Amino acid sequence: MSTINKQLKRRSFLKASAAAGGGVVIGFTFLASCKQEKVFNYADLPTPSMPDNWTTMSGYIKIGENGTISIMNPNPEIGQNVKTSMPMIIAEELDCDWDDVIVEQAPLDTEKYKRQVAGGSQSIRHDWDLLRKTGATAKAMLISAAAKRWDVDPTTLTVNSGVITNGKGETLGYGDVAADIIDMELPEDVPLKDPKDFKIIGKNTSNVDLKGILTGQPLFGIDTKEEGMVYASMIRPPAFGQKLVTYDDQAAKSVNGVLDVVQIDNKIAVIAKSNWPAIKAKKLIVATWEEESELENSIGHNSDMDELLAQGSEEPRRKDGDVEKAFAEADEVLERVYEAPYLPHNCLEPMNYFADVREDKIYTKGPIQTPQWTQSRIAGVTGREASEVSVDLTRMGGGFGRRLYGDFAEEAAQISQAIGKPVQLLFTREDDMTAGTFRPASKYKIAASIKEGKVTGYKLTEACMSANMYGLIPNFFPAGAIPNYQVETVNKESNITIGAWRAPYTNFLGFAEQSFFDELADLMKVDAVQLRLDLLEDAKGPAEEDDRIEYSPARMQETIKLAAEKGGWGVDEPGVYKGFSAYYSHNTHVAEVANVIMKDGTPVVDKVICAIDCGIVVNPIAAKNQVEGGVVDGIGHAMYGDFTFENGKPSAANFDKFRLIRSMEAPKVEVHFVDNGLNPTGLGEPSLPPAGGAIANALHKATGERLYKQPFINQNELLG
Repeated sequence: MSTINKQLKRRSFLKASAAAGGGVVIGFTFLASCKQEKVFNYADLPTPSMPDNWTTMSGYIKIGENGTISIMNPNPEIGQNVKTSMPMIIAEELDCDWDDVIVEQAPLDTEKYKRQVAGGSQSIRHDWDLLRKTGATAKAMLISAAAKRWDVDPTTLTVNSGVITNGKGETLGYGDVAADIIDMELPEDVPLKDPKDFKIIGKNTSNVDLKGILTGQPLFGIDTKEEGMVYASMIRPPAFGQKLVTYDDQAAKSVNGVLDVVQIDNKIAVIAKSNWPAIKAKKLIVATWEEESELENSIGHNSDMDELLAQGSEEPRRKDGDVEKAFAEADEVLERVYEAPYLPHNCLEPMNYFADVREDKIYTKGPIQTPQWTQSRIAGVTGREASEVSVDLTRMGGGFGRRLYGDFAEEAAQISQAIGKPVQLLFTREDDMTAGTFRPASKYKIAASIKEGKVTGYKLTEACMSANMYGLIPNFFPAGAIPNYQVETVNKESNITIGAWRAPYTNFLGFAEQSFFDELADLMKVDAVQLRLDLLEDAKGPAEEDDRIEYSPARMQETIKLAAEKGGWGVDEPGVYKGFSAYYSHNTHVAEVANVIMKDGTPVVDKVICAIDCGIVVNPIAAKNQVEGGVVDGIGHAMYGDFTFENGKPSAANFDKFRLIRSMEAPKVEVHFVDNGLNPTGLGEPSLPPAGGAIANALHKATGERLYKQPFINQNELLG
C-alpha cells in the first residue's frame, strides 16, 4: 500500500448518528476553520415603506410617490447573488439611496429582458452595460422632469441619493417628479459614472432575501402553495436503458390521501393531497421493466475510455506546428493520464416544479435556470404555443447546472395536463441522485516534450462518455505558449443522461492540466510558478496590447503574481506544504495556493489562498462567498466525489453512500481580487477548477506521491 493510502486509512472514523442512518465515512481530516466575524441581526436591515402609487419608468424600475424604488431582478437567483447585485448596478447609475430600494423577482418576459438565464457565470458580465444604461436613463429623465418644474437647464442640477438639487438649494425627491416622466421621450447617449465615483458598487451589501431566508419565508420553489394544488411523486426507470412494461397500482391507491396514479411516457406519477402519501404510495407500486438498450457499468466505461485514448482523433480541435516532430526530437517526454467519474449535482433543494395547465393558459412556477428554454419545452410536451406558457421564477436552493434542464418542469406540466389540476412535482433525494443529469466520466491523456530546457510540444487527448467536455477552450492556456500544440477529443455514446456540472468543461480539466504542469516543472527542475509565468510570457502576442480581451496571458500573470505573494510562495514555513494552480475559465483568471499540513500522520488541507481577476467587483461580500464556495466545492468533489454505475444503476442514491465534504472539514479560504477597473466577468464557477490541482500538488509535496484519479480518497494505484 502506498504512503498516501496508509495515511488515508489512518484517519479516525466518524460515526454517523442513528438519525443519519448509521455507518462510517473515511477521508482526509480537515481543520475546522469557519469563523463568524460578527453577530448579524436581520432586524437591522432597512425596510422601505410601501407607497400607495407607483410610476413605472421601465421594465426594471418603478418609483413610488414616497421615494421608494422598486428594481426588478431579471435573472434567476441560484445563490450567486444576482438578485442583489444586478439591482445594485441599476441603483448605482440611478444615483439613489440603496436603503430606499426594494427588489422584485421578474417573471420570464422576453420583450422586457434579455438572456434571463443563470448559467456560465454570465449574468453580470452579459448585462453590465445594459443595467448601467437603464439606471442612467431613468436618472436623466427624472432630472429633466425636475428641470421642467423649475424651468431651468437640466445640466445645472445635481443629484445625490435620489434627491435633485437646483442652484438655489431647492430640492425634489425622485418620488416628487416620477409621475412627470410619463410620455417623456427616452434620452440618448446618457453619461455613465466613472467607476471612481461609485457609491453602491464595490460596497458590501446584504442579500436582499436574507431576512426572508432567515425567517423561513416562502422564497424557494419547494415552498410553492397554490389554490387547489395537489402533489405528485414520480417513478422512473430504476436503471438507464430500461422501459416500462406494466405496473400494478392497487396497493398504492389504497394509501390515505392518494388521488390517482397515471402513466406519463416511460414513468408513473402518483397524485396525492400532500407530498408524503405520494412518496409512500409510489413505494407500493409493482412495476415491470425491460431492457431497451444495454445496461452499462463503470468497468465498461473505463475500458471504453482507454480505447478512445489509444485511438485518438483524426480531426484535432486545434493543431499548431508539428507535435510529432517535437516529440521525436525531444530530450525527454512526460505523459500522464488523469481520470474522473460521473458526478451528480446534489442541490440542497431537490428538483421541484409547479404547473397548472388550463384551456386558455399554462401557469408554471419554480426553480429553473433557463426559463425561456423551459417555456418552449413545456409548450412542446403539452402541444401548446410558447406564448400560452407563463414562467414565474422562484429562488433556487442550488443548481450547479442541474436546473438548466427543465425535465422536471416538463413532467409537472404533463401531469397537470393529464389530471386537469394544478400540481407540484417534487423529487426525493433518491430521485435527484439517480434520475438526474450527471457530469460525464472522462479521462485526459496529456504529454509534453522537453528540448534543451524548453517545453517544445504539448498534446492533450480527452475521452468522454456521451459528449466531450473540452468545448471552446483549446484557445486558452497553454495554447499559444508552446509552438507545437495539439488538442483532440473522442467520445462514446451512452444512455446515461449527462449535462453541465458546475464549471462545465473545466471542472476536471483544471486539475489534470495543473497537476501535469506541476510534475513537468519538477522534471525540468524549475519553480512551478515561474514555469507558468514564462509560458504565459511566450503566449503574449499583438492582441495582448488590448488588455480587455477575454483571455489574457498578461492578466493571468498578474493574478499568479498576486496569489504567489499573498500565499507566501517561495517562503519557507516549517510544516506547511504548498501547492499551486492557475486556471482561466468563464472569462475569469484565477490562481490558488493550497497549504497542506500533517496532523497525526494525516495530510490536512489547512488553507487556500485565492487570487482572482474578475474585473470590477460589484458586491465584495457576495463575490467572496462565491469564490469560497467554489474552492470548497472543488476540494470536496476532488477528494470524495465517487459515483459509479452497475447494470445501469447508480452506486449511490443518497448521502449514506455518496460522500460530500463536511462543514468542519472546509479549509480556510483567503480571497484577493485584482483591482484593474475592467468590466466584471463571472464568479460562480471559476474558483472551482484550480482547487483540485492546488491541493493535489500540495499533497505531493507533503507525501511525495502524485494523484491522478478523482476522487483522491479512492486512488489505489500510483505510478512508480
